[in-house]
Amino acid sequence: MRSGTPTWRSGNYRDRVMDYSCGLAPGRDAPELAALAESVGFRRIWLWDSPALHGDIWMWLALVARSTHSVGIGPGLTVPSLRHVMVTATAAATLEQLAPGRTAIAVGTGFSARLLLGQEPMTWADLKRHIRQLKGLLRGDEVEVGDRVTQMLHMPQYAPPRPLEIPVVVAANGPKGLRVAHELGDGVMSVKTAIPGFDWSIVAGSGTVLDEGESAASPRVLQTVGPYLTMLYHYFYELPTAVDLDALPGGREWRKEVDAVPESVRHLRLHATHMVAVDERDRSLVTAEAVRALTWTDTPVELRRRFAEFEAGGATEIYYQPSGPDLRREIVAFARAVGIGG
Repeated sequence: MRSGTPTWRSGNYRDRVMDYSCGLAPGRDAPELAALAESVGFRRIWLWDSPALHGDIWMWLALVARSTHSVGIGPGLTVPSLRHVMVTATAAATLEQLAPGRTAIAVGTGFSARLLLGQEPMTWADLKRHIRQLKGLLRGDEVEVGDRVTQMLHMPQYAPPRPLEIPVVVAANGPKGLRVAHELGDGVMSVKTAIPGFDWSIVAGSGTVLDEGESAASPRVLQTVGPYLTMLYHYFYELPTAVDLDALPGGREWRKEVDAVPESVRHLRLHATHMVAVDERDRSLVTAEAVRALTWTDTPVELRRRFAEFEAGGATEIYYQPSGPDLRREIVAFARAVGIGG
């Protein structure tokens, strides 16, 4: 077992320097990449949870716990409806036993994790109920799930004694989600903008650090950022209230192409290369204009300026999700750009 000083229980986040975390897909490279991210100064490793695309998140988190020393770890984020709440509570307790004081859970209503199962995102009412149940189980309470009462009954050899202080972060941007985050969350996770009013406020995004003299139009940049950039278009297509897709570069024409795919399999075709590669249909979306508008792609100086603005707006953690063919380069370059790890 490798463990160290708990990384999330370090006092009031407003009294500390900005944290930087790294998001990875659950798969064979995750333990090695997590160890690299820890070695260059990232304070937390989040793994994504999308069962139709990636390996089992809790199995890979256990291996990440073994490959790292003190960095925080957890699902970032998971969708509660994917598993019975007792399964999630037991998985979280197991991870806490492997890496004491390092576990956190980020939850959301769902994107690819739900859509690739042919399901809509969870309602906020359902997510709220699940968070209450999960926190109750981790405390050791008797909890009503459905029309029955259940409880964590694990002996010490199977899980740490309750209560378990595992924080739950709520992914939210709109008013309904923020109400849930304020009421039940130990923190909030957002995209694009910082959310003030939380001791733990995470801003998630992706991009690449430009080499000296490099532009957003360079082949390396387009290849690296393409998987994340096209994922955003997929998100805006599936959840049209988020952004006016037709107003984005190439959005109107691309939407018409996607609309032509048979509805019964559209979700499979749309998300098949989620955050990993760029589908042929999506290649026209990967432009310098879109890269500059939608991603964290810039020089080290400009990235530090942007993140300072997030911090001034209430952010306490930048959640970086590297993409592209050379994740090792992206992790190291980002750490150097923001000045972590010495």
